[in-house]
Amino acid sequence: MNDVIDVSQKERSLKTVGHISYALHTIVAVGAVLPGVQAGVLLLVVAFVLDLVKKDDAMGSWQESHFRWRIRSVLWAGGLYLVTAPLWLLFVVPGWIAWAAVSIWFLYRVVRGWVNLNNNAAMPA
Repeated sequence: MNDVIDVSQKERSLKTVGHISYALHTIVAVGAVLPGVQAGVLLLVVAFVLDLVKKDDAMGSWQESHFRWRIRSVLWAGGLYLVTAPLWLLFVVPGWIAWAAVSIWFLYRVVRGWVNLNNNAAMPA
């Protein structure tokens, strides 16, 4: 009986971590396209570190795919933000368009992941 309770508590705990991480991702993605609402890289780093630290706890569960999904999303978005950042210095409008496109893609991944987390469904590989 204790094993069932421990698994259930672990699942709830991991799901809470998922909600926190997805919330931080959402703030960053929305803040990246709204003028004056720049949340900064710090929240992205916090979510990334949280996912890296807790991912081993999810090993073998359906939530493992969410940790992989979030980690890959941050790595890709971070890389794409870095690649498009020089456009801001050279050409403001193309820079904003590129930044917005990355943010919309990132927000799509966050929403898709968060919906699956709420439905207790794994993410695709």
